[in-house]
Amino acid sequence: MTQQHLRGAVRMATDATAGLTDLVEAVHERIARLPGVSAPADSGRTRGITGLIYKSIRGVTRLVGGSLDALLQVLEPDLTPDLLDAAQPSAERAAVLAALNGVLGDYLASSHNPLATPMTLRLAGLPLAQGRDSLRAQLDANPTPGSGNKLLVLVHGLCMNDLQWLRQGHDHGAALAQALGYTPIYVRYNSGLHISLNGRELGRQLALLLADWPQPLERVVLIGHSMGGLVLRSALHQARVGGQPWPGRIDDLVFLGSPHAGAPLERAGNWVDVILGETPYLSRYTAPFARLGKLRSAGITDLRFAALLDEDWVGRDRFARGPARCQAVPLPTDLRSYAVAASTGQRSGDLQDSLLGDGLVPLASALGKHRDPAHALVFSADRQAIFWDTHHLDLLSSPEVCAQLRQWLA
Repeated sequence: MTQQHLRGAVRMATDATAGLTDLVEAVHERIARLPGVSAPADSGRTRGITGLIYKSIRGVTRLVGGSLDALLQVLEPDLTPDLLDAAQPSAERAAVLAALNGVLGDYLASSHNPLATPMTLRLAGLPLAQGRDSLRAQLDANPTPGSGNKLLVLVHGLCMNDLQWLRQGHDHGAALAQALGYTPIYVRYNSGLHISLNGRELGRQLALLLADWPQPLERVVLIGHSMGGLVLRSALHQARVGGQPWPGRIDDLVFLGSPHAGAPLERAGNWVDVILGETPYLSRYTAPFARLGKLRSAGITDLRFAALLDEDWVGRDRFARGPARCQAVPLPTDLRSYAVAASTGQRSGDLQDSLLGDGLVPLASALGKHRDPAHALVFSADRQAIFWDTHHLDLLSSPEVCAQLRQWLA
């Protein structure tokens, strides 16, 4: 890891240690409190010598963490240049950082931790150059089979990154470039942030990309896998509401296993919080552990009901129980929208299909079906496809899915 990433890991470990100290103390306080005694104003904090010990642990943890951070700054000149060169990090390290950002990305960003991943548009694994002349030079250095007049933008899902479009030797972007002459541009982003924040930033960067593209574009296609599809919907909707012109240049919008009606697995995690925190008799001792469930990032909790806009989460407890209160975000009507759904079942209605969908996203959710008609998305029959005996991640490598994309985007 680079010196910067190592410092970030130390800082996160320091905060995690202090957080676990708080957790242990909270359990200790509940056990020590006599039955029937109401919680004090400083519930979760112990008193006397015990409280002093916990306070000391927290103080030492912060001191050691700060010392390590300072030490790493002193050692920076001695680190080898190859470790400091993060222009093209290994796929393994990129995958670890992507997973970390997916789970704790909102925390990393709010604490200004260097492990937080900024959103970038990328070509051949490297950030895209800024400015028309620089972009032209980069495209010339990385030619695609086409003439550059067809653009394909690919947005990954939760806990993933742009390099992971390559799966089992296949990359939809590269395949569509070879078959149809598209130039694939990949988005890398912090999937732990709120979907609306990523959507707004993606809209800003797409506007710049389309303005800087060095030649006229005949076709522009956006493809989102899983959460990536929701980020695209958010970006398009916010841009239209804000009167931005770039959405008018998009021709096709493709969703691969996107949870348009939400992801029940996130809701299942939410109920774990409730069980630990509110079960009679047990809550006295287990409620502090509900904090562990709340380590889920804002991006993950947004998946519960497909929260795409700021209004869906600003001023609300994202872990609170209750029905969905998300704003309806319809499909754009002036471009072609396609939905690809998968199921681990062999056919419609079998046990695996009913219980698991594609393993992460229910079939109905991926097809935009919703109990509330206002939130339902309508894809015409010729613009939706279902793939059986296929897992959520297999959507990235399936030859059948790629063949369907070629047919739609030819």
